[in-house]
Amino acid sequence: MNENLVTIKTAIVAGCTALGAFLGWKGVMLIAWVAVMVLDYLSGTMAACKAGEWCSATARQGLWHKGGMILVVAVSAIADAVMVVIVEYVPIGIQWPGIILPLVLAWYIITELGSILENAVKMGANVPAWLVKLLKASAKIVEAAGDSATDKDNTEITE
Repeated sequence: MNENLVTIKTAIVAGCTALGAFLGWKGVMLIAWVAVMVLDYLSGTMAACKAGEWCSATARQGLWHKGGMILVVAVSAIADAVMVVIVEYVPIGIQWPGIILPLVLAWYIITELGSILENAVKMGANVPAWLVKLLKASAKIVEAAGDSATDKDNTEITE
């Protein structure tokens, strides 16, 4: 039994490593996002169980929400990849650093971390106020970066 568990763990680590190597730092962000999504779902379930409020319908809603997030990340990755190809092969006069996916992932990671903190509080943990402020400030920075990238006056996006 232990050999099977070690084999499974090795396969998971190898898969995550391969994904990280293939996608580089974006892969690391993707893995972090998946990890915080799972942690948010688990911590939300634990908080609901502690409060005696666990409900399969609410749990299902949470899974649908996570499914929608997966679609948004997939769209961002595809949009980034398509823009990189277009900029490389079609002379449209801009540079494209591939910023959609990282911004979306950063936004989701920060949002999920905030949700995990809320669940921790519901479970009885003390959370430093500065940590909550830091996450809120990080979310504002990511929002500003996204807004800046979509500014109508911005005619060239560069690295």
